[in-house]
Amino acid sequence: MQTLSEPQDIPAKQKAAPIAWALWGIGVLAYAVAVLHRTSFGVVGLDAVHRFDASAGILASFTVLQLLVYASMQVPVGLLLDRIGPRRMVAGGALLMAAGQALMAVSSDVGTAVAARVMVGAGDAMTFISVLGIVATWFPNRYVPVVTQLTGQLGQLGQVLSAIPLVALLHGPGWGTAFGSAAALGVLVAVLSFAFLRNGPGREDAPSLRETGVHLAETWRHPGTRLGLWAHFVTQFTTNTFALMWGYPYLVSGQGMRPATASTLLTLFVLVNIVSGPVIGRLVASYPLRRSWLVLGIVGLNAAAWAAVLAWPPPAPAWLLVLLVMCVALGGPGSMIGFDYARTFNPPGRQGTATGIVNVGGFFATLVTILMIGLVLDAMSPAGEFTPEAFRAAWTVQTVIWAVGVAGVLRSRVRTRRHLGLPTGRGKGRSTGRRRRSPRDPR
Repeated sequence: MQTLSEPQDIPAKQKAAPIAWALWGIGVLAYAVAVLHRTSFGVVGLDAVHRFDASAGILASFTVLQLLVYASMQVPVGLLLDRIGPRRMVAGGALLMAAGQALMAVSSDVGTAVAARVMVGAGDAMTFISVLGIVATWFPNRYVPVVTQLTGQLGQLGQVLSAIPLVALLHGPGWGTAFGSAAALGVLVAVLSFAFLRNGPGREDAPSLRETGVHLAETWRHPGTRLGLWAHFVTQFTTNTFALMWGYPYLVSGQGMRPATASTLLTLFVLVNIVSGPVIGRLVASYPLRRSWLVLGIVGLNAAAWAAVLAWPPPAPAWLLVLLVMCVALGGPGSMIGFDYARTFNPPGRQGTATGIVNVGGFFATLVTILMIGLVLDAMSPAGEFTPEAFRAAWTVQTVIWAVGVAGVLRSRVRTRRHLGLPTGRGKGRSTGRRRRSPRDPR
């Protein structure tokens, strides 16, 4: 039996609260701008169809390639984060995304636009887990679940920037000004990050290349890390698919909404993320034995909301679409539970690696879902016009991803409990005393 105790707070972290909050604020700003870059192509999707004369499948491949780059870089980025720290990672990621957006501003063909999105995906991959590294380094452990949630949800304000100011610039001055402004904002974030971020107190010496390989193998072998990956996989994909690519086109073309109304719903989406995140963080901190049940409950709400909307002949009533947006938005904070597994099942020296592994889950599921929806839309919209019935059929592909993800959570939960020598039966798993409060229990 192998157990892993919660890392003890570094005394310097207890004394650095004002510095911690200031550094975290810069990190959240960097992440919010990364989300702006990440979601910018989703809100200009219909304009991109005409600018590049692209089909739904080609349009989906832009975001799929971006997410493929993001997901494939998570483990290398996590390893690099453990070696050099978050300061250079955040600044470098911001510069790379700014370069990608500048290239998109002048692009007029599919090849250039694809290269731009690859750069955005690479820079985006360097940002979020590096900001989580700031949280884990500078904050006392008892605050980490809530601050992690706040990081993820406040970062989603970047989606508001893409849904409102970016769209306004697109429909006003034009494509080049919209993406050029996004690039300029990225450069500003890079300067702030390099000037003010610090790697933090209590940082260990960088591991050697051989130790890095050992850390990667040990991190992956622990079933608790894989439980975090599956939790992230099953909660995040529907949220990301909606926010990054198909949500705005679905509301406009699939439900007949005016663009302004659809943008308002996307803003509500972000607000629900922000409000629900701290609540879910407190639940995770207070009831660590029930983390996986919280994951499964969020999945159930998502699936039920989609089932109700897709069963209703379009256009669905406004109240039902509002309910759908609110339920789908819960997947964002729900996916953060996966990072809490990475934190509590791995020592500080390999938490960047564990976080990178977990972060692969939701983005891999997202890119598969986005691509599948694009293929269904192409098959059912030969004239290039996305009909309500085509969208209605396309969104049903989520069922397969939910089934795979739930099976992964249940299987890895049993293996994690067995690995830690804990009872695997539902009745036997109810323990008392110190173990009942232990965050090592994977439920």
